[in-house]
Amino acid sequence: MAIAISASVMASVIANVALPTMTHELGTTPAEATWVVNAYQLAVTVTLLPLAALGDIVGYRWIYLAGLAIFTTASLACGMAGTLETLVLARIFQGFGAAGIMSVNTALVRFTFPRDQLGRGVATTALIVATSSAAGPSVAAAILAVTSWHWLFLINVPLGIVALGLAVRSLPYTPLSGHRFDWISALLNAATFGLLLVGLDGIGQGQSRPAIVAELAAGALACVVFIRRQHGMAAPMLPVDLFAKPIFALSVATSVCSYAAQSIAYLALPFYFAIGGGMSQTQIGLLITPWPAIVVFIAPLAGRLSDRYPAGLLGGIGLAVLTAGLLLTLSVPADAPFASVLWRMLVCGAGFGFFQSPNNRSLIAAAPRSRSGVASGVLSTARLTGQTLGGVAVAVIFGLLAGDIHAEVTTALTAAATFSGLACVISFLRLRQG
Repeated sequence: MAIAISASVMASVIANVALPTMTHELGTTPAEATWVVNAYQLAVTVTLLPLAALGDIVGYRWIYLAGLAIFTTASLACGMAGTLETLVLARIFQGFGAAGIMSVNTALVRFTFPRDQLGRGVATTALIVATSSAAGPSVAAAILAVTSWHWLFLINVPLGIVALGLAVRSLPYTPLSGHRFDWISALLNAATFGLLLVGLDGIGQGQSRPAIVAELAAGALACVVFIRRQHGMAAPMLPVDLFAKPIFALSVATSVCSYAAQSIAYLALPFYFAIGGGMSQTQIGLLITPWPAIVVFIAPLAGRLSDRYPAGLLGGIGLAVLTAGLLLTLSVPADAPFASVLWRMLVCGAGFGFFQSPNNRSLIAAAPRSRSGVASGVLSTARLTGQTLGGVAVAVIFGLLAGDIHAEVTTALTAAATFSGLACVISFLRLRQG
């Protein structure tokens, strides 16, 4: 499980550092190049809830194995891509595979750790995710220093093969729910996320106004129909009954906003340092690494504290620190010395790490054990929705302000700080729920 989740998380962050290079080699624009990241995140987002629900039906083990096999095969296709269109298509399938891993990962964790140590179990997963995120920029920098960007994806192939071999022997069998899979809800879920996010991205891509309005309206309609369909169902794909619990709903909202903030910073800063500061890919990777690296140390501590203190308090404190760190990055010049960027990244990472584990524990613990798969899917969907919204926001901002890298990045980081500040407020609201 650790190897598989590491590979899928690394796949979402390892390409960021190379986006400027891909933009040049593939003959595209920065706004279009962001789809190397957005396509992966969008594919994961639209399939997480359906796969989580399917996991309740057929067993989490089988969803995990199928997802891992697809992810590994698609990683090979990404590494062999020669055009932006081919790469984006391969990334979509890679995202489908990653969704199989992410949708049931936390559910499997819940069936692995004792109930009174759930906080530690979630923290362990957060530690793995943080370690993978931390390794992403450094691994990318090392690979790009000696070979082409194609190997950023090929590195996942041996990891996937090893993980698949271990998973076949080791993944636990879990109870089955016995209900049928709701294909209509699955399609409505995909239409909701897909149309809304594509419509928002169309703003930055210069798409015609009627097309944008049509996509957003269709997405909103699909969302309304999707939510209405879930009411009264014994096992809804979108757990509307769990959203009726304030703790669950607020934890989801906190997650979406915080991951949007992180995604914006992760996407915007590489372009800023490359175009504005003339830095190499290796230098950019080293500059971004301190953010996820500090999470490796903070997440276990926060996980242990989450078994004793409210997630609203811990998360609120962490997000306040993250917001301060993002605001501090607004004043850093593109050619700033390493130390000047380092401490700002450490502040952001420390704040994010302190929020992550308590929030995840609060969300998963709010669901009954029999609904672990759906809750796990919602947790991952919230994270990917936030990351995708952040990616779309960067594409829109870069598209509207094309040509002025300083204005593009300043606006993007301001948006990131706004998302983080909103997440902080929402987190503290959980304290009123006891």
